[in-house]
Amino acid sequence: MTIFANIIDGAEDTTGATFDVVNPSTGAVVGQAVSADAAALDRAVAAARRAHPGWAATPWADRQDACNRIAALIEANADELARLLSQEQGKPLNGVGARFEIGGAQAWTAYTASLTLEPEILQDNDEGRVELHRVPIGVVGAITPWNWPVLIGIWHLVPTILAGNCVIIKPSENTPLSTLRLVQIMQQALPPGVAQALASDGGLGSQMTAHEGIDKISFTGSIPTGSKVMRSAAGTIKRITLELGGNDAGIVLPDVDPDAIAEDLFWGCFINNGQTCAALKRLYVHEDVHDGVVDALVRVATGLPMGDGLDEANVIGPVQNRDQYNIVRDFVQDALDQGAQIACGGIPQGNDLFFPTTILTGVGPGMKLHDLEQFGPAIGITRWRDEDAVIALANDDRCGLGASVWSSDPDRARAVADRVSAGTVWINKHGAIQPNAPFGGVRQSGIGVQFGVEGLRECTNVKTIIR
Repeated sequence: MTIFANIIDGAEDTTGATFDVVNPSTGAVVGQAVSADAAALDRAVAAARRAHPGWAATPWADRQDACNRIAALIEANADELARLLSQEQGKPLNGVGARFEIGGAQAWTAYTASLTLEPEILQDNDEGRVELHRVPIGVVGAITPWNWPVLIGIWHLVPTILAGNCVIIKPSENTPLSTLRLVQIMQQALPPGVAQALASDGGLGSQMTAHEGIDKISFTGSIPTGSKVMRSAAGTIKRITLELGGNDAGIVLPDVDPDAIAEDLFWGCFINNGQTCAALKRLYVHEDVHDGVVDALVRVATGLPMGDGLDEANVIGPVQNRDQYNIVRDFVQDALDQGAQIACGGIPQGNDLFFPTTILTGVGPGMKLHDLEQFGPAIGITRWRDEDAVIALANDDRCGLGASVWSSDPDRARAVADRVSAGTVWINKHGAIQPNAPFGGVRQSGIGVQFGVEGLRECTNVKTIIR
């Protein structure tokens, strides 16, 4: 059985007990991760604080070169990382799966490496000169989820490193292996202590958020856990960036061609088997095209093979873990109990983690599948007639991560998009994040943004020089 070590101060650290990581497709143990304790965290923080002055003083161009080397290392190890990711997360190698994620991680790293943060001259006249500089924060703790462990890991690691910080990443206990291997590979491009990785089967996250040697916490995960992160980080007044849950709404206008939008609409709902914060979670379809859209979505859903991620034929895998599987099952049953109808899929009968792609009609407020984030392979469709009413319904949610509008009329789509309250609104697509476009939520979907220059600024403090 392969044991995956933590990465502390540039080297593998195997101190501590191990825990099993299970393939959700088969139930087999993929490998074991070493569970870091408080002492391991202290060692990692000490190494990061030693490394930080030298890394912060490294010229920006040299840090860019290091990030470009990381991109090349990801590309060189892409097959190994994709297979490891598929085994521990469950997503298939093909489709919008493990190879897609590793390719995205490489491309995201390469793009981020191209960014710069130049000083801004706010004033330069007879009264004096005012310069705004962006400087490193120090040591950053990154806590990442199980749905896109490598790609989201890169979102936390690379801009933080480029900005001159040192980073300690703690991946989810469900999917730690690919992140541990990623950070191990990154050591070839970085000085010891700049990027470290600690796995844990419980308790380490709260220790990181409270640790006096960590200056910022960057967290991607659920709203309840994000609230705990805020409370814990408040004790030492840490900087925070939070990307939390989404209950994204999609509004389909009556002028669409159902067949033309079906595939993009389907993957907006079911990318990564619906296990994506910015996946479409609430679908509002105008009554004039409701049946046509439902039929078109069902045709897409029923034509896609589901199974073991390592089988090259499959493009949809299992739900990653039993807890999330049970949530999706509960939400679907609740909707059915309140009168929703099955268009395809439904309550699974087996004991594995494969949940059939499920589309329900007749879903609305008061049902869990509408009001809460299901984070899995089930979508509820709500029929609408009045535009003002559906926009109000779409905005009536504690989340506000993403949303989308679907129409053949660009001007009408833009008018509706302007009235939808979310961090990102897509037109005729959903969840299409990109590295040059800031991404973050409103309301309880988070604090701060990621990606592009705006996301890079989140990895810095402002320093004003006046003379």
